[in-house]
Amino acid sequence: MTFISAFDVIGPNMIGPSSSHTAGAVSIALLAKKMLPGKVKRAKFTLYGSFAETYRGHGTDRALLGGIMGFATDDLRIRDSFQIADETGLEYQFYADEREKGTHPNTVDIRIENEEGTVLTVRGVSTGGGKVKIIRINQVKVEFTGEYSTLIVVHDDKPGLVAHIARCLSESNVNIAFMRLYREDKGAVAYSVIESDEKIPQQVLDAVRSNPRVHDVMLVQI
Repeated sequence: MTFISAFDVIGPNMIGPSSSHTAGAVSIALLAKKMLPGKVKRAKFTLYGSFAETYRGHGTDRALLGGIMGFATDDLRIRDSFQIADETGLEYQFYADEREKGTHPNTVDIRIENEEGTVLTVRGVSTGGGKVKIIRINQVKVEFTGEYSTLIVVHDDKPGLVAHIARCLSESNVNIAFMRLYREDKGAVAYSVIESDEKIPQQVLDAVRSNPRVHDVMLVQI
């Protein structure tokens, strides 16, 4: 028998009519925002499936904008996301893709750029009840939910890199709940995704970056 929590049915505290189309959209965008340092200057949202069909009526557009600006699912400012984005100079665009098939019905691609010109692309899925998954970063397939503190390390796919990351976490007494390696191709760029049920201190990021084969480090803190 599969256990279903009442919170899976009711969903989280939220602004909007739908835990999947509103709260889930906020959570996906907020995770993307946490992965890119600095202020977001531009955002493009490409929506698929039911997201593409109903994003205006269900407030998915306002929710995505709110998440990108750092709003939580129950933040009342989500109702005024368009006005706030315009006032703060955030450039945004929504595009409904009705051609791509085979995606989860609640899927969005987010392309964001900060004031320094750094670009990040993320694909997220709203799985129901306000729960989400990030399934792609910069065209590399990954998987994490944001329910744990998550460290994402972009590095060369070379021997010793995973051991280096694990050692940095161990030296700061961070317990690893899950650790997965994703890569573009053998010997190319790899993404190590480490989830912990406790906060990951800043010194871990600094230690991981000390390896010259590490290209980028991102942290989504619970």
